[in-house]
Amino acid sequence: MAVSIQQLQNARTKFQESGECVASQVKVPKNSEILVPLTASMYVNGTITDNDRFLIDIGTGYYIERNREAAIDYFKRKVEFLNKEIEKIAEQIMMRRKYLALINFQKEENQQQELQQKSLKP
Repeated sequence: MAVSIQQLQNARTKFQESGECVASQVKVPKNSEILVPLTASMYVNGTITDNDRFLIDIGTGYYIERNREAAIDYFKRKVEFLNKEIEKIAEQIMMRRKYLALINFQKEENQQQELQQKSLKP
């Protein structure tokens, strides 16, 4: 479960960064030259024609086009959703740890009772 939380936190960070990048594009003038990533290590030259329209990767090869406000809203909603999921998983982890502690306590108590009974027998 800790791995799940870490994965959700990583995804949340990516959505937060994406929202911040979209918001910062208002400062970029039109017709600015940029490098567009094709892969993690390959870029091509590009030109910004409209700094208010964004193509957002929504997963499994699907993209949506949104204006700045709608794109920022999309990323905020994703972050909020992930925050709720992280909270749910964290609560589940806490509950399981409590149950484990209770089980260990009960196990130790039973072992002590067994030792006491053995020591009382002649």
